[in-house]
Amino acid sequence: MPRIVHIALKVRDLEAATRFYEDVFGFKQKFTGRNGEHVSRHMSDGNIDLALMEYDSEDSKEALLAGTGPCIHHWGIEVDDRDAYAEKIRKHGGTILSKPEVNALKFRAPDGTVAEIVRTGRYDIHEV
Repeated sequence: MPRIVHIALKVRDLEAATRFYEDVFGFKQKFTGRNGEHVSRHMSDGNIDLALMEYDSEDSKEALLAGTGPCIHHWGIEVDDRDAYAEKIRKHGGTILSKPEVNALKFRAPDGTVAEIVRTGRYDIHEV
């Protein structure tokens, strides 16, 4: 059964956002890395991967996928057969936004929201 395992938030201040989710909700830092035009800090509560993303520029194409300013940028669903789900997404009016070879295949749902499908185990969320 597919399940939501990831939420990515676009933030203005990575360090302030990190302190907030650590201090208020007890999220633990997993790793931080550069991914194209942004720095991502992955955190977990043991149930979900929370990525805080600070973009180099608000004008970048990827930063604007979900709109301007801080927001939920995308969310991720773990699936057992990514290719089959990509086809289902297309069949039901979604648009694939990523190249097929990427780990996290981003798509835009017919309602306009951005999400991604990942293979089972992509996010190591259980060890905090």
